[in-house]
Amino acid sequence: MVGVEGEPTLVQRAARNAVANGIRNARFECADLYSGLDGQGWIAEHFDKALLDPPRSGALEVLDLLPGRGVRRILYVSCYPSTLARDADRLVNGLGYRLVAAGVMDMFPHTAHVESMALFGPG
Repeated sequence: MVGVEGEPTLVQRAARNAVANGIRNARFECADLYSGLDGQGWIAEHFDKALLDPPRSGALEVLDLLPGRGVRRILYVSCYPSTLARDADRLVNGLGYRLVAAGVMDMFPHTAHVESMALFGPG
């Protein structure tokens, strides 16, 4: 398992949490997924599943990388429903994935903020 995060302190925190919880099959990399990924060793690896939790701007810039990495299932967590809808369109109509399930979680009661989740599988 590889976790990729753009904020170095969060990468360090993830690595510490993995050690604290006895997780030995995970490593964490710091990378800006919105800039060139040349030279990133993990980008050449193959993964059958991906968890995407992008910022409000969404994950459109990285979606085209997923099929080439062997990703068959994608769990997309979004704090901004309109970018999830845009990215879902790309995944389904452009990359051949199928929307398997979707849901909304109210993680912040008494606010307008919700987290949306969508599961995509093979088309």
